Amino acid sequence: MNSESAAAPAIEVADLTVAYHDRPVLWDIDMEVPPGVLMAVVGPNGAGKTTLIKSILGLVKPAAGSVKIRGRDYAEQRRLVGYVPQRGSVDWDFPTTVLDVVMMGRYGDLGWVRRPGRRERALAFEAIDKVALGKFADRQISQLSGGQQQRVFLARALVQDADVYLMDEPFQGVDATTERAIVTLLQDLRAAGRTVVVVHHDLQTVTEYFDWVTLLNIRRIASGPVAEAFTDENLRLAYGGRVAFLGRGPDKGNDPLLSAPDAGIWAESGRVAGQADTPNVLGGD
Repeated sequence: MNSESAAAPAIEVADLTVAYHDRPVLWDIDMEVPPGVLMAVVGPNGAGKTTLIKSILGLVKPAAGSVKIRGRDYAEQRRLVGYVPQRGSVDWDFPTTVLDVVMMGRYGDLGWVRRPGRRERALAFEAIDKVALGKFADRQISQLSGGQQQRVFLARALVQDADVYLMDEPFQGVDATTERAIVTLLQDLRAAGRTVVVVHHDLQTVTEYFDWVTLLNIRRIASGPVAEAFTDENLRLAYGGRVAFLGRGPDKGNDPLLSAPDAGIWAESGRVAGQADTPNVLGGD
């Protein structure tokens, strides 16, 4: 990375608009993500969170606007970017092993002609060990649990040794132990100076897991440090007034405490009022 790229924002989105069949999914989005932050992208279903990630990756063509990675177009910087898709978007019946999938993360450097060598295998095994799947390296991916499958894709992203990581709901469908392990990995990446952007649904854990947040509902509601952007007013704007965010009263410290007169709003965070750790079963954007 040259000095110009090193000084640029990790991600810069300007005037981004995306429409499906003339229906706007993202509208005039401006967003700047500095290097070395762990950022959540939150908003109700249909807010455009997944579309934003795919637009940054060039997988969705915008109607207007631009995206820069370290000051340049994604096509020029794709080797700097690692991507973890939603688990449900993958054909897990495809006959391949954990090691094979993780090794795919090295193809950006190898190209499709050169075969992986000893160094690539060593890096792949190192990434597999980081996600605690060492004994499953030769197992078919169809034989893994949902949490293990998610960790396979994390390992594939880690082996890329990227500068910017984009992750679409990496906590979806995993148990509490796996979620904690993933959070630790993401925080380690941040500590190493990497930028990590995560589509996230659980509002209760935003202040605990992340230091930066973008609130989205077709338009960008707010983006910045969690302490500044993750406010009562911005949550109401993002969720249409359905969220009462009570965690910043003078006697409550900084602990987030969400109240839900309508239990339906808890579907966004995968939880219902008074019920802890309800799995998030909703998909969508």
